[in-house]
Amino acid sequence: MPTVLMFAAAREAAGRAHDVIDGPTLGDVLDEARRRYGREFARVLANSRVWLNGEVPDDEPHGTPCGTGDEIAVLPPISGG
Repeated sequence: MPTVLMFAAAREAAGRAHDVIDGPTLGDVLDEARRRYGREFARVLANSRVWLNGEVPDDEPHGTPCGTGDEIAVLPPISGG
């Protein structure tokens, strides 16, 4: 099962920094994360970059296969100055 790593606002919305979520594709894993963590997480996810194993997924990221040992990083935009 893939490990989902959540940073900044995604971590706050989910109430944790990481989780193991089963799903055959990136889209399935993210759908389950939305279900588990609710509206605020879904809102943050909608504005976040999602990386799979340290790389931005191809053109159709939701259909990208993933499995045991894969890491999915949810990286919300960061503001500052």
